[in-house]
Amino acid sequence: MQIITCANVSKTFRRHTGPKLIRQHIAGWFDRNKSPTETFYALKDLSFSVEAGESVGILGNNGAGKSTLLSLVTGLAQPDEGILHVKGKIAALLELGSGFHPDLTGAENVLLNAALLGFTKKQAERMFDEIIDFAGIGDFIDEPLRTYSSGMAVRLAFSVAINADPDILIVDEVLAVGDQSFQAKCFERIRDFRHRRKTFLCVSHAPSMLLELCDHGIWLDKGELILQGAIGDVVEAYQGQPAIVGGQQ
Repeated sequence: MQIITCANVSKTFRRHTGPKLIRQHIAGWFDRNKSPTETFYALKDLSFSVEAGESVGILGNNGAGKSTLLSLVTGLAQPDEGILHVKGKIAALLELGSGFHPDLTGAENVLLNAALLGFTKKQAERMFDEIIDFAGIGDFIDEPLRTYSSGMAVRLAFSVAINADPDILIVDEVLAVGDQSFQAKCFERIRDFRHRRKTFLCVSHAPSMLLELCDHGIWLDKGELILQGAIGDVVEAYQGQPAIVGGQQ
């Protein structure tokens, strides 16, 4: 069953042209040769599908459109062209601290995020102890989030996301902030998540992470799909050299 279907999807943004003097703005209004829209394609005519239970790594240089794609999948943005269908409940770790309020305590942020994910107060309270235990931030759970280090914030965000037991888990780079022991803990939980045939999407500039956690790969460049297929093949093409998957070349 296809859980994510992306058909000829494009997303555009206005290009930042920098500050202008008043006379430059006025001249632009009367310039007939000026392009009517100053936009660029963050994603252009993108088509792919993800089956339920697949784990997909998304590769590409800065500006390739990776984060824009995740924003569309999570519903934070809408495509300008094409069709995007997503089935099931999503939990996402995108920008560091997204979905958290800095002036609320860790405990309050847990309950807030659980509510945003659609849980009732009773359901959130039942999850609470497991979330706190996995995050491992001790007494800081009762302190405002603004007092947390970036690593502590990631611990709490990942713990909320994985314990929400979503159909689709999406991670954009943020696990790189955590310490090694917590990363290992996260990887183990993601493997368990995959074993239960849940769907996993991951963006990372570390091919080794994608090779370890993903089965399939999507390579984007300047908003366009360059290659999709087995993660080892996609990483090899992206790097221009053979990839090592599971310790073997």
